[in-house]
Formats: sequence, C-alpha cells, structure tokens
Amino acid sequence: MTRYAKRYVEIEIDREDMLSLTRRMTLKRTSITRVAGAYIDPEGFIEGTFNTRFLKLSIPERVKNLEIAKAIPFADTNRNLKRYRMPNKNGVKDSLWQLLMGVRAAGLENDSLLDIFYEMMADKYQSDQEYGVFIFHDRYDIPSKAADHKRLGESVQVFEYLICAVCRVSGDYEPEKPECGFLFPAYSQGGALMNCIDIFQANEAHPHNEFAEMLLQ
Repeated sequence: MTRYAKRYVEIEIDREDMLSLTRRMTLKRTSITRVAGAYIDPEGFIEGTFNTRFLKLSIPERVKNLEIAKAIPFADTNRNLKRYRMPNKNGVKDSLWQLLMGVRAAGLENDSLLDIFYEMMADKYQSDQEYGVFIFHDRYDIPSKAADHKRLGESVQVFEYLICAVCRVSGDYEPEKPECGFLFPAYSQGGALMNCIDIFQANEAHPHNEFAEMLLQ
C-alpha cells in the first residue's frame, strides 16, 4: 500500500464509466478542445511550454496525443487508476482544487494558471530524465438514455474535465507512455464528482508517491 493510500480513502471506480469516455477518444469522435503542457528537466527547470487548439494539430499529432490522453481513463481500473476524495479545501485560497477548477473553467486558455501547475510539478515531481506534462481539456455531451439504456438523442448535460499525463521524453521531446496522471473531476454515472480525482500510476509497485501527495495535499 502506498503512503498516500494509507491517509486517503479510495472510492470504487465503475469501469463502464471510464469506457464511456475512452470510446470517444478517436479522430472522428473526440471532443477534446485544447492540449497544453510543459517540458521539465530532472533538476526541475521548465524548458518550454505549449498550448494549442486540438484541431490545429496535424492528424499524426492528434493520434499521438489521443493515445496519451486515453491511457489515463483506459488504465486498469481500481489498480493503476484509483479514485480519491480531495481534501475539503473548496473555499481555501490557492488550494490545488481551486487551481484545477480554474484551469478547467478557462478551458486551458489561462496560461498563468497553467504556469502555477507546471511550477508545482517542477518542484515536486522526481525524475531522472526529462519529462513532459500534457494537459487535455474535454467537454463530453452526455447522451440521455431510456430505461433500457438506448440513446434518446439530445444530451441533457455536459461533463467538462481535464486529463493530465506525465511522460518521459527523449530526442526532440518525443513522449513515451504515461508514467502517471489524473482525471479531474472524476466521472460517475453520467455526472461529475467535483471533489474527487482519479489518479493514474503506471507502475503500481513503484508509484510516484510525490505526485499523488501533491494532488491530495
């Protein structure tokens, strides 16, 4: 059991909820609006940042970024992807919850808020290699369904969320598979769990505890 897991209660994730998100992460169906991120060296120096509309990417770049984003919700549920309730600091100024809510509300179009998050990552995250922080913003139009689960047509609500993936990079900032990440807010049964976050760790035996503790502080 990880150190942070001892202090924070895990909440069960329904695999079907995650699949409803990942099924849409294709070139034809994606509704990701923007992707932003930073490249950070092992000493915590931010080497560069980027922020662009998703549809401005070339098709190969879109495919590559979709694979990165999809890796988080598609991970082994309740093993590599675990749900936690964030500390009740909703009204506390400068809390991480407040920061992520601001990034989400701005649809990644507030670079000042993103810079604060990158600086937190550079200060806390431990890596012996250069890595990239990739943040995606998505709006999922949740379809309304009848009692038999057949789609009725128009959506009744929108799930707006962030996916963050942390990947080692090599060469010309070429990302490897995500080592850790998160989905915020958590998604359950057609709606957002505003005080919960799903944390991904690729290596369950040797997780990045410092990353999770930063998110749950």
